[in-house]
Amino acid sequence: MDKKTYLLFKNFMTACMEEDGVHGREHIYRVLYNGLEIAKTEENVDYDVLITACLLHDIGRKEENENPNLPHALAGGDKAYDFLIKHGFEKDYAEKVKHCIQNHSKKRGDIELSLEAKILFDADKIDLTGAIGLARTLMYQGAFSEPIYIRHPDGTISDGERDTEPSFLQEYKCKLEKIPSCLYTRKAREIAAKRQKIVAAFYKNLYQEVSVTADRKDLYRN
Repeated sequence: MDKKTYLLFKNFMTACMEEDGVHGREHIYRVLYNGLEIAKTEENVDYDVLITACLLHDIGRKEENENPNLPHALAGGDKAYDFLIKHGFEKDYAEKVKHCIQNHSKKRGDIELSLEAKILFDADKIDLTGAIGLARTLMYQGAFSEPIYIRHPDGTISDGERDTEPSFLQEYKCKLEKIPSCLYTRKAREIAAKRQKIVAAFYKNLYQEVSVTADRKDLYRN
């Protein structure tokens, strides 16, 4: 991909992005870096499709924020397709980019993904692992005033595994802990496994620290 084309996509991405510390431009650049690192270990990668999809994968966030029933991946895929066609790119190329973007958010078993779509999926999920994943998760949940943990009526602290209400501990047990096992590529699994040690240690220490308060039942008297 030449510099002019790259800047075209980068500028479009920037124009579509809202102020968002979790899914903002720095997230996009990290996903692009992750994607390129993964691609080094794979064969026959279409780098133009991959780079375009990485840059544009979250351009549908505004539409999802305005209409929660519209997944940002679907909105973003359509938006990217229209942009590419408008700027004279081949329909086949636009379709490949759309396919990647529309399948980057949630894993589906009913569709065969292209290699580039698998790489984008993994690259995006890696940004939810390690220290950056912890920071993004806590920032996102803080924006919605979600608690760090749930305390039971008897004063004990839930570990999050069976919680139905959102909290950081629940997010870890239901999502963050499972990320390495849902990735497609070997390189992504290697990166995630290394980073997962940081996340697991943080969860363990956090749970131990907040659980100490459970020993002080007098603190919870009405």
